[in-house]
Amino acid sequence: MSLDRSIDNLLSQAQLAIDNALNNPKILEYLSDFGYTSARIQQGKKLYNTAAAAQLAQTIEAGEQISTTATLNEAWEIAKKTYIRFVKVARVVFKRNSGVSTQLDLGGSRKRTLSGWMVQSTQFYKNALASKAILKDLAEFGITEQKLKAGLKEVEAIEAANLAQEKEKGEAQAATQKRDAALDELQDWLSDYLAIAKIALEEEPQLLEGLGVLQRS
Repeated sequence: MSLDRSIDNLLSQAQLAIDNALNNPKILEYLSDFGYTSARIQQGKKLYNTAAAAQLAQTIEAGEQISTTATLNEAWEIAKKTYIRFVKVARVVFKRNSGVSTQLDLGGSRKRTLSGWMVQSTQFYKNALASKAILKDLAEFGITEQKLKAGLKEVEAIEAANLAQEKEKGEAQAATQKRDAALDELQDWLSDYLAIAKIALEEEPQLLEGLGVLQRS
């Protein structure tokens, strides 16, 4: 069973067992003899409401994290295409200039991690833009200062998207922890409640089934 299915089942079971007891005076009468008065069951209702709200909040945060991750990945794909095209041209332009090749980090493969790629591409753009000589040589092959500035902006957009994604990741993790704690508390309460209900209603199996507890025939 998936996590989502088990959470839905727990919430559904709790809602049924709590609401049907609160709405049935006969069930309440039996349960009250064992300490589960209306007020005590209302405490369970609060736990259910808290857990249900926490589950909703978690799904919202998880969805926002997925959206920001997609935005980040899309921005990175765009920036990678621009950057690698510039690198390929620069390798031709500066193939006999090891000093500039080092400044622009043209040797070897491109970094695969986001953080590594960000450092590498930022070095390329900023060092190119800081040198009039490099700008002049690149411009002769169609890579103008304006194009380099636009490429740097693409990298900066990734940085912003990454910060947003990390923020959402943290919020999603916090929401998951809060949800899990609320579900654990509800589960503990429900377990005791149903165990007592089975005893209180053992002579009234139809009432017990009304709480969602199916009896073996």
